[in-house]
Parts: sequence; structure tokens; C-alpha cells
Amino acid sequence: MERTVVITGASDGIGAAAAKMLAYPGDTLVVVGRSAQKTKAIADELESDYFLADFADLAQVRALAAELLEKYPRIDVLANNAGGIMGPRVETVDGFEKTFQVNHLAPFLLTNLLRKRLVENRATVINTSSAANQHMSRFNIEDLNAERKYSAQTAYGNAKLANILFTRELQKRHGDHGISAAAFHPGVVGSNFAAESTSLAKLAYGGLARRFLLSPAQGADTLVWLATTTLGVDWVPGQYYAKRKIARSNKLADDEGIARSLWEQSAAMVGLAPDWD
Repeated sequence: MERTVVITGASDGIGAAAAKMLAYPGDTLVVVGRSAQKTKAIADELESDYFLADFADLAQVRALAAELLEKYPRIDVLANNAGGIMGPRVETVDGFEKTFQVNHLAPFLLTNLLRKRLVENRATVINTSSAANQHMSRFNIEDLNAERKYSAQTAYGNAKLANILFTRELQKRHGDHGISAAAFHPGVVGSNFAAESTSLAKLAYGGLARRFLLSPAQGADTLVWLATTTLGVDWVPGQYYAKRKIARSNKLADDEGIARSLWEQSAAMVGLAPDWD
């Protein structure tokens, strides 16, 4: 059966590598990126559809969702891959700390706006997280916007934990309706995801350090595996994976109360009603 696969953050790095690996004949591949030049180049290479959206602007996320719903009667895989480590604390045009918005709020909004279509097609939703959820996070459910305390690494770790909490809650709320969600750690990959950071992460993931890190294709392996293998046989929904296996995550990732509160607060922040359907 022909499938429609949507990948965000697909203009570079893991997303671009995954797009190349998922460009199956007969399927409809849709790549989403922020850079017009890079995104079009990937789309042209793969003969795929493409859309532009800057996740630091939720209006663009809403427009993206509307365009996807208008053009594609089915969506079988949604890979929420866009994200990155940022620099000093900056608020977006929507008034939210940029790391939290780009890595969590934007994919949360996109997924929810597409949710009915995803349910109809029994879709797989894949969220790119990171081991930073364990090593960098100092998660405070009462300070999601990092107004009390901020560092670039902590904000990134918190957002990556939010990706897992979102995965868990999405599966809990809508798994019985047809959605299958999973989060994964790609490994330490040499890419441009820390390009906006002024922290040590920019040095650790770029420049000469890249020769010692995983390639984007290696980092995309678990994403592609989740997108192409059999649910319930090869993998279990609602879990966090690394190297194709269920992985250990921050202990807060299993806190159902925090997952529920994050969902409710995120919905309020992006303007979705608590009982939105």
C-alpha cells in the first residue's frame, strides 16, 4: 500500500538522511524545512513534495498543518524531527522560550492539528528526542518557559524530555484510536542542530569534532526502523528507543501526572482548548 510520510527538519542532518532512506518508489514523501534553499534541494534530489515552516513562529506551523490536510488525504508517518540547541534565552514572536517552542510546542501543535487525519490512517508518530533528556534536563513543570532559570543545555535537555512525555501522553490518549507513537535517541551525530548555540555544544557537534561522531545516516537509523517495521512485533508504542531497543530515560518520563500536566499546559500555550478534538 502506498504511504504518505512527512518529515520535519528534513533540510539537513538526520531529517535529510531519513528522507533519503524513506524515499520509496510509490510512496509520497513530504519534506519540511526552514531553509528554502536547502529544503528545495533535498526535495529536488528525491523528487518529493516540500513545505517551508519556521517552528519559531506558530502561525507558520498552523499554516503548514492546513496545507498538509488540504493536499494529503492520508498521512501514514509523521516524523517530528525539527529541533536544536539554541543560544542565550530568546522569546519567539509567540512569547515562548525558543528552545521549548521549536523542539516541543511546535511539534505538539502540528501533531494535534493533524490528529484526526493521523487517527483515520492509523499513523505512526515519531519524535526525535535525545539522551540529553537524562544528562542535561532539570525539568520544572512550573517553569516550562524557563523564566526563572535558563541555560542552553538545560533548556535543550528539558525539551528532549518533553518529547518523551508528549510521546507517552499521545499514546495514552489516542493509542486506542489508532495512533502509534514512539520517541528515539539518534546518538551523538555530527550535524547542524547546534548551529544557533553559543555553548560548548556547538564545538562538540560541529567542525573537526564531526569526524568522531555518527553520520546523519547512522543517526537516522532508528527513525527509519520505526517508520518501516511492524508495530507490535518489532517495536512497542509509547516507548523511547535507542539503537532499535527500548532505552533508559529520565525517571520523570514515567511520571503520568507530569505528562498530563505538560499536555494540558502545552495545549493552553498553543491555543488549543483542553477538550479540543
